[in-house]
Amino acid sequence: MFFPYYDPYYYLIIIGILLSLAASARVKSTFAKYSRVRSMSGMTGAQVAERILRNAGIYDVQIERVSGNLSDHYDPRTKVLRLSDSVYGQSSVAAIGVAAHECGHAIQHQNSYIPLTLRSALVPVANFGSSLSLPLIIIGFSMGYVEFLIDLGILLFGAAVLFQIITLPVEFNASRRAVIKLGETGILMNDELRLSKKVLNAAALTYVAAAAASILQLLRLILLFRGGRNRD
Repeated sequence: MFFPYYDPYYYLIIIGILLSLAASARVKSTFAKYSRVRSMSGMTGAQVAERILRNAGIYDVQIERVSGNLSDHYDPRTKVLRLSDSVYGQSSVAAIGVAAHECGHAIQHQNSYIPLTLRSALVPVANFGSSLSLPLIIIGFSMGYVEFLIDLGILLFGAAVLFQIITLPVEFNASRRAVIKLGETGILMNDELRLSKKVLNAAALTYVAAAAASILQLLRLILLFRGGRNRD
């Protein structure tokens, strides 16, 4: 018999939440710290993005300002690089690092970087899986443990986890490309580049934490419902 109100693996969710909170706090504090360090070049995030894109031979990507804090992203569908208020018009080593990182994604897109292509292809599947997986599992359980629905729910959640895992090499590679371009173009000096790397490394931890939390949740679902089968 499977008891719906008893979850011996709930601690896996707690661990995932704690990892995500710690990573989020780390990137916010690191970005805030190095946002106070102005670069010697005096270039803003938008200017840095434009120079790096031109240096990479990319002329068809638009640079736009988007509201929010650390809401920066590159949209490969529309070829638009969006920089947040804390990056677009700021000339700190933190802002420059983030702007360069997003340019790294644009360069990946130009070069048909395989992990980025895979991640883009998985977006609809991941969205579909994350929204329907748990409802399917709940429906399957409430209908008297319908294994097909439960297994389908777990499989869909696994697709969302796969998306998180593929995101890791995409983000790490974008940061590596950013550091190379910042050095090649002379936008940041060596000491400044070292500080910018700290911001990028802290940001990378948020993706690691997100992937870890997703894996732990998937593991919980597998253990929980495999245990339910055994008790039946």
